[in-house]
Amino acid sequence: MKTIVMKRLVYSLFLSLILLSFSARADEGMWLPQLLNKLNESRMKSLGMKISAEDIYSINRGSLKDAVVSFGGFCTGEIVSTKGLVLTNHHCGFDQIQNHSSLERNYIRDGFWAMNHAQELPNNGLFVTFIVRIDDVTARVMQGVTKGMKESERQALIDKNMAEVRKSAARLEGQDNFIRGFFEANQYYMFTTETYRDIRLVGAPPSSIGNFGKDTDNWVWPRHTGDFALFRIYANKENKPAEYSTDNIPFTPKRALNVSLSGVEPGDFTMVFGFPGRTNQYLHSDVVKDIVEVSDPAKIMIRDRAMAVLDGFMRKDELIKIQYASKYARISNAWKKWQGEVLGLKRTNGVAKKQAYERTFQQRVNENPAWKAEYGNLLSDVSAAFAQLQPLSLARDYYTEIVSKIELYTISMQLNSLVTSFDKDGATGYSKRLTTVVNMLEDFYKEYNAMVDQKVFEAMMPVYMEQKADWQAPAVREAWTTAQADPAKMSSGIYNTWLNRKDEVMSFLKQSPDSVTKVLRSDATIGFFRAMQSNYQTAVQAPINPLQANMNALQRQYMQAQLEVMTDKTFYPDANSTMRVTYGQVGGYQPRNGVKYDYFTTLDGVMEKYVPGDYEFDVPEKLRQLYADKDFGPYGVNGVMPVCFIASNHTTGGNSGSPALDAWGNLIGLNFDRVWEGTMSDINYDASICRNIMVDARYILFIIDKFAGAGHLVNEMNIVYPKKKASKKKSRKY
Repeated sequence: MKTIVMKRLVYSLFLSLILLSFSARADEGMWLPQLLNKLNESRMKSLGMKISAEDIYSINRGSLKDAVVSFGGFCTGEIVSTKGLVLTNHHCGFDQIQNHSSLERNYIRDGFWAMNHAQELPNNGLFVTFIVRIDDVTARVMQGVTKGMKESERQALIDKNMAEVRKSAARLEGQDNFIRGFFEANQYYMFTTETYRDIRLVGAPPSSIGNFGKDTDNWVWPRHTGDFALFRIYANKENKPAEYSTDNIPFTPKRALNVSLSGVEPGDFTMVFGFPGRTNQYLHSDVVKDIVEVSDPAKIMIRDRAMAVLDGFMRKDELIKIQYASKYARISNAWKKWQGEVLGLKRTNGVAKKQAYERTFQQRVNENPAWKAEYGNLLSDVSAAFAQLQPLSLARDYYTEIVSKIELYTISMQLNSLVTSFDKDGATGYSKRLTTVVNMLEDFYKEYNAMVDQKVFEAMMPVYMEQKADWQAPAVREAWTTAQADPAKMSSGIYNTWLNRKDEVMSFLKQSPDSVTKVLRSDATIGFFRAMQSNYQTAVQAPINPLQANMNALQRQYMQAQLEVMTDKTFYPDANSTMRVTYGQVGGYQPRNGVKYDYFTTLDGVMEKYVPGDYEFDVPEKLRQLYADKDFGPYGVNGVMPVCFIASNHTTGGNSGSPALDAWGNLIGLNFDRVWEGTMSDINYDASICRNIMVDARYILFIIDKFAGAGHLVNEMNIVYPKKKASKKKSRKY
């Protein structure tokens, strides 16, 4: 009897802890800004916020949302002057910095600073998007949708309704809109937008500052990286969006952020505004377990091999380093993030937490007859559906990771798309597709090296051949056998091709559609990669689609059930590249036993890491001299130069470049990363170890002013000292 009572007591305590965790985690989340006044304002004020939800998001007057932009559709930026000056991360602007670089003008190595508007560099294809307003359109989008619908029928009706809602929506000239689903497509919001396409590079520190620590320090704290770059928005003379023109003028924003020099202390309120890309907070435990044990380890292994090849070439050849720096960074970023994700999920018992949550959910469902009738078998159905999906999902991960690293595959498939277009729509379809292919290849070849790619191919093919035969192309297996399982022998014939020569390819594409498609159909290299793609589409893509659709439907039902059943939990929607606000507090953390990290770093740490001439840890001579002289201007504190700090804001990819704001809405830093152990926050946010990393605004201004000698850019900004006098702005003096 005593044992039974004890078990019940332990269970009751365990259940209480689970329920307590719901309230204890209230500061996690990526919140829609228009709902802050209903859901979050009181909590934000309790943490120290001095402004109102209306100051953050308003459609009637300028608010903080009007100073935040989606930068290129993949990062966030913020306006920091009344002349349209945009601050974002160095790694967000890296493609533009790279595109303007050459051996003669190496802006990656040396940095770039425009000393006047005439020197600012245009960037073809780059844009920034403002959010004008956000509206709930759920009822209109879901009109006519019923539970008994097939997934394809449901989506077709929703797509039709969304098109009608978008078309009928009121918007001014030059504005657009889009609709996104939230809570697994249970709710829908429409975003009215305004996009500017004349965006010019203004300034960027050398990579030895903007990417200091590179791969070793990526996703790691303590961090000492000045990860920032400056751009400027240009508009026509009416301040409206316009394509690039020398007649355009700097954009005048509705709102520009003040920049604070007051600095940060432990416990300070912080808010991050931005466009987080993708999170999955409400997954079934089986899916999370697969991520930890199978999916992430597989992708890490593949990228290990690709990165080893690229790194070997980049360290020996400066031109290759310029060509492949951005590609390597993209590969490395996810590679290291996945490692941290696995580490964090294990460290915080992420799978066990999901399982405990599901037990609580199931218990509540079972206790309610109506819920039991509708949701009683839901968790087991999700588990069974994932068991069917998992092998094909893993095959998809393998294939996608492998072929995306082989650039000759990309060239081949781009050219093969001309054949597909010709077969489908004749010369008209071919001509339309040709324009896209030519434009893509023009840019692609600038950063392509056949010798490097051949070695990547040789590293990838053994991984491909190790997988199950049902999704391997027979032609590839035959080539592998002929080459006696030697990837170098296999690659020698495949890479001895005219496809590696840009001029020859571009000249060839000027021929008639009949002539071009005839050659492309018979080309051996294109045929090799076409076989890979075709077999994947048949063996993996075709059967996975209905299974994925079923899984999506069940996940949507599970999400709706959670909203209905778990009423003591305040839910926030997963990130989907739409505008969100997160909030937290400055503070250190303890990643493991015996290790405790402080909340800030300084220039002292940069010098401690300095290795002369090193690829990752070299330090520019001028920065070393400024440090030696303690010449920090108004940006240092008692002879110390702050560099980075951390807080508990819930962020993810897409939040790169997001403004870190203080209690008054002033810019105090620039978000650029998360701590390694906390990268699992995309799946399981845990306040004990989840921290976002920000470069201190004082370090940004110090580099612009004292290091680069571009003080005119600082003079554009409105510098404030809110901790000295909360309501009074103070001009920059030194």
